[in-house]
Amino acid sequence: MELGPPGGSGPAEPGPRLRGLRGADAAASASSLSRFGAEAGCRAPAVAAVLPAGGSGERMGVPTPKQFCPILERPLISYTLQALERVSWIKDIIVAVTRENMETMKGIIQRYQHKRISLVEAGVTRHRSIFNGLKALAEDQPNCRLSKPEVVIIHDAVRPFVEEDVLLKVVTAAQEHGCSDYDLEFGTECLHLALKYSHIKAKLVEGSPDLWKVTYKRDLYAAESIIKERISQKVCVVMDTKEDEEHVGHCLEEMLKTELNHVKVTSGQDLQQIILEQCYNFVCVNVMTSDFEETQRLLNMLEESNLSILYPVVVISVHFLDYESVPLGQKMEKVMQIREFAKEAKKRNILLSGLLIYFPQEEQKLRESLRQGTTIISALIKERNSGLIGQLLVA
Repeated sequence: MELGPPGGSGPAEPGPRLRGLRGADAAASASSLSRFGAEAGCRAPAVAAVLPAGGSGERMGVPTPKQFCPILERPLISYTLQALERVSWIKDIIVAVTRENMETMKGIIQRYQHKRISLVEAGVTRHRSIFNGLKALAEDQPNCRLSKPEVVIIHDAVRPFVEEDVLLKVVTAAQEHGCSDYDLEFGTECLHLALKYSHIKAKLVEGSPDLWKVTYKRDLYAAESIIKERISQKVCVVMDTKEDEEHVGHCLEEMLKTELNHVKVTSGQDLQQIILEQCYNFVCVNVMTSDFEETQRLLNMLEESNLSILYPVVVISVHFLDYESVPLGQKMEKVMQIREFAKEAKKRNILLSGLLIYFPQEEQKLRESLRQGTTIISALIKERNSGLIGQLLVA
């Protein structure tokens, strides 16, 4: 069953599920297919997915096949696998890949900790690749870990923004065997093939606006923009809670809430829970005498969480300079140590930058410095520019 033309809701929420789906999310995903099956008057079918990924990507104009082209330094196909893995009722995911790219694909699965993935060799055409995937699912071997499905979803490896509700519609349509003259007249070529050779009815299911195929270089840039936008919608502000509530750090937090439109700004009091909720942006305010105490604690927690496996995490270490009490040279010397922290953090896909904010006593000047700092923070989060790693920016 193929997905049809766009029309619907937006792209899937990005972000890995640390150590699998958590509690309510897993239950909701697992029960959704059963609910649809009950509404249709039948039991929920066993579902698998086949991803043909043997293309050479000639239209992309680059030597690397497009499914392996990087977006935020991660291969495109990894995003598609992640979207399907989030649907717990898809039991098996088969990827058809060429023999020369088999080891590359195995490396992607291992590096990004993908689950429920099996590989088969791609055929000389897209349809042959699909056939090889279906054949692997149909084999009834004693040692085969694949379970024979009742419904198989065929999904392009280069359509990374597929949503669960669209997949549910596809499975439901497959159960109902619905068909219309419009579907066969204006549907994809696979609908014609299904009718001609399989002697079953087929239905065209409308997809979401972002369910487009990455074909050209401009599509890669568009996909990257969508991903950046999605993972920039939440910022966690971390600082020592024992500090006076009137401290300038809290003024910065309030400024972020005011200036960053459509961005959820939260406090990092329960930092472990915030990390589990897939926040990829942290503003760490160091207000204690030890300049990097809070930043180092945050980095340690992020490294232990595996949060940065799939997406780069932006950490901005904020330091305030009260130039009336601390000599500028002394403060700058300490804060410049951020370069060493940043080098180590980058190895774990954590993008660390520094921000130094002058702390004058005059309120109007302070607010202007905070506003400049907020602008810098917003740019760092949205651009996720690795070229600014280890840099100390001044507001």
